[in-house]
Amino acid sequence: MFYHTTRCSSLPLMRAPLALAIAAAFAAPTVAQTAQSDKSDPEMEIMVVTADFRRASLEKMPSSITVVDAQQIQDESAQHFEDVLNGIANFNWSGGSSRPKYFQIRGVGEQEQYQGAPNSSVGYIMDDIDLSGIGMVSSMYDMQQVEVLRGPQGTRYGANALAGLIYLKSYDPTDVFEHGAEVSLGDDALRTFSGFSSGPLSDSGKLLYRVTLQQHQQNGYRDNLYLGRDDTNGRDELTGRAKLRWYATDDLQVDVTLLHADFANGYDVWSLTNDPIATISDEPGVDSQRTTGGGIKASYTGAQFFELTSLTSFANTDHHYSYDGDWANSDYWAGKECTTDEGAQIPCEYDYFWDKTGQRRTLSQEFRLSSTEQGRIFAQSTDWLLGVYAMNLKEDNQLYSLYNAWPDEVLDSEYEASNYALFGQLDTDLGANYALSMGLRLEQRNSQYSDTNQDNFSPSETMWGGHIALSKMLNDSHNAYMRMARGYKAGGFNMTLPVELNDKKEFDTEILYNYEIGLKSHWFEGQVDTNIALFYMDRQDQQVAASQQDPHKPQRFILYTENAGSSHNYGAELDATWYATDNLQLYSSLGWLETAYGDYQYQDKYGTAVDLSGRELAHSPQFTYSLGGTYRANSGWFANLNLSGKSEFYYSDSNDSRSEPYTTVNARVGYEASAWSVYFWGRNLFDEQYGVRGFYFGNEPDNGWAEKQYIRYGDPRQLGMTVTLKFM
Repeated sequence: MFYHTTRCSSLPLMRAPLALAIAAAFAAPTVAQTAQSDKSDPEMEIMVVTADFRRASLEKMPSSITVVDAQQIQDESAQHFEDVLNGIANFNWSGGSSRPKYFQIRGVGEQEQYQGAPNSSVGYIMDDIDLSGIGMVSSMYDMQQVEVLRGPQGTRYGANALAGLIYLKSYDPTDVFEHGAEVSLGDDALRTFSGFSSGPLSDSGKLLYRVTLQQHQQNGYRDNLYLGRDDTNGRDELTGRAKLRWYATDDLQVDVTLLHADFANGYDVWSLTNDPIATISDEPGVDSQRTTGGGIKASYTGAQFFELTSLTSFANTDHHYSYDGDWANSDYWAGKECTTDEGAQIPCEYDYFWDKTGQRRTLSQEFRLSSTEQGRIFAQSTDWLLGVYAMNLKEDNQLYSLYNAWPDEVLDSEYEASNYALFGQLDTDLGANYALSMGLRLEQRNSQYSDTNQDNFSPSETMWGGHIALSKMLNDSHNAYMRMARGYKAGGFNMTLPVELNDKKEFDTEILYNYEIGLKSHWFEGQVDTNIALFYMDRQDQQVAASQQDPHKPQRFILYTENAGSSHNYGAELDATWYATDNLQLYSSLGWLETAYGDYQYQDKYGTAVDLSGRELAHSPQFTYSLGGTYRANSGWFANLNLSGKSEFYYSDSNDSRSEPYTTVNARVGYEASAWSVYFWGRNLFDEQYGVRGFYFGNEPDNGWAEKQYIRYGDPRQLGMTVTLKFM
């Protein structure tokens, strides 16, 4: 169904035969491949937002939402969420990891997490399993759709959705048998084996299943010249999903979801010379994540006035992140001259390695009561929803670093946070095609932290958020809305700070007010769809991640979060689709974003005050854009061409280092038959060099630790071929 890849390297491919055998056994078509879009029937084009409590249609949701469906995922050869996100307006990510897991929506979101007290601004949910902050395990194979909800979503999933919510929905089990397999080969020693099987497990049709498996491997585009290896930045990614659907009675449906992902990736991307493809490190890092999670969703519809939904989920994750901090090797540094405190010239000695392992466990329970058609209140005009929510998150981290063969930073920490919430929502038909939606959430958060440096914190606070939205169907083709939402992100604490920064031990809750107006339209008898939104965000006590390079121990950084007063973001998003003919579809997105700090100053490593008041926020490009087109001939020939890009943006909240604007172009051509398909594809066809993460600091002792810009580049050009088999 979708494009997938795998790495071929000198390392043993222990899992490839198993994945290939299972994939071959389950060869079959998917709904997305066999269904053909026909815009002449508007009913076939209704997009359902599954992240909403009531699974509302996209055109009726009074909020700025982008939905990427399975057909677009397939047409664009998207193997991972990384291949989808650049086409989403006002969306960015921070490339300090092997796969994206730190996201920014409308300029709000984390850029990294080096210490252990997770509290994400952007929610990340996969099949109702919360993976916020650890969303790198995001294969797009057998994915039904990707939804990005912008602005505070506190009445949906709570405080971790201050900036917005990313919701990934995979395909559900089917009541008829479907099986499929796929193999992709490409340069960078890329190989991917994928397969799925779906259908009934009982003759009665009351028990259905779906199983999906993918193994993806590639070398990772970097050549380590010192070690003579081309796989130190490699990707070795295994993803498995299983779903069961049980129609226990006519009124009770139970859905069980299981997820297992094992991403054993390398991390070797930084170069002292900013070389985009070559490194000289002697101790390449890793960025691995093993997640096992599951969910049980029970829906009871037997009552006359309400439906009851119970949603239980858990996830256990082991993650390991390390890097060669000197970005070179002992031979390289021995060939450089460094100046001692006495002024003598001697061979440099610089060897630094940073390593962190962590274990995260999450458990959540939610109960919802939602009105039926007979249970509407206020003269049958209003749907209602009531719910309770509880979540417990525990994370233990072990940090160990070596500097010139001596232990440097050594820290073990334990963190636990418990959230309890009550929420409700009213959706009222006011008549005359007006609709009013109101939601409110009240949340209690308790957290505890302790570490081997004797830092201990146990903050507790009560927060509230919600929304009010008014919409009007102007006619059958246009729906306008106004929305105001209040979001929150809990305050917290900073660990391992030096004495001179004791006043920054704790920081306050951030409050975000989001004001939005929008218009969702069908034009020219349904040939063109557009969604446009204008927004204004008022951030109060904005939380800012600051860092200082220690002038006495330049291998170390002092990391902390502080409040920067109030700030304001504003801009617009536009999504448009043109069904030009029955065979040709064109689509595009455009984001415009203006951001600025409020009253904010920080001190650099020499104690000099730096004023960022009024400067743009980090990882907040002013413009994001995408344009694509898909042509499907009646004879079976297929072609897709798409591009996406960003304007320049600041890399960090602690310096003025900036990226360059860029545009990447991708293409896919092939032939689609009833039982098989073959595609040739290319990503970043013009081999654009573009930065996805940057630092500005001193990392070269032979230059007196002078500050310099260092850039991590995105993936270069890649070409490949995908073959799919399918049957029912």
